[in-house]
Amino acid sequence: MRTNTSILWLRWVAANALGELLGLGTTLAATAFAFSRLDNQSGAGAVLVSFLFAVASGAIEATLVGLGQSWAMHPWFPTIARRAWWLATLAGALAAYVLGYLPTTLMSLGEEASQAPPAEPPQWLTLVLAAGLGAVAGAVLSFAQWLTMRGKVKRAGLWIPANMLAWLVGMPIIFWGIDAAQKGQPPLQAVLFLAGVLFLTGAVVGAVHGAFLVKLAKRT
Repeated sequence: MRTNTSILWLRWVAANALGELLGLGTTLAATAFAFSRLDNQSGAGAVLVSFLFAVASGAIEATLVGLGQSWAMHPWFPTIARRAWWLATLAGALAAYVLGYLPTTLMSLGEEASQAPPAEPPQWLTLVLAAGLGAVAGAVLSFAQWLTMRGKVKRAGLWIPANMLAWLVGMPIIFWGIDAAQKGQPPLQAVLFLAGVLFLTGAVVGAVHGAFLVKLAKRT
């Protein structure tokens, strides 16, 4: 099976699609629940508590995605331990969550200080910024994974730009999906729609950096 890299790509895409659906879906649900409970509270303390909870909830996504990825790649990369890959994914995801939530947290703190609601940018600008955030977050997310690959996989340095490209494409899909799900749809329809968006995002992201993984497998 190790020689059939098309199977590797299919396993990888499936693992990422299901991992993002279940992992990111649970993370978003937990974060939304926590934010709703803190909605009536004001002040910098509530903003910081929300930030810390949002970052910590990223461990759910990181665990499900990391374990799924490890299952998908292990027959082709047996020298990469499953626990090491999971821990690398966890470390990278938590760092990426800090990066992702920091701008809105700082904006919220500024709003608390000035008592003025921030101006909402147009959707096209939001999606462009999401693509930039995705590229940066992809580099942060994959750095620890690259450390795990280094010395065991030839040309492992490709893994960082692979993730930058994947999340440059994937992050705007998430932002668009969350925005679209909040536009007056019935709750069940909104949940099903967002679940489809998360599955699609995982599949697209997995397809992009999975293509790079196949190249690395052929050189290993």
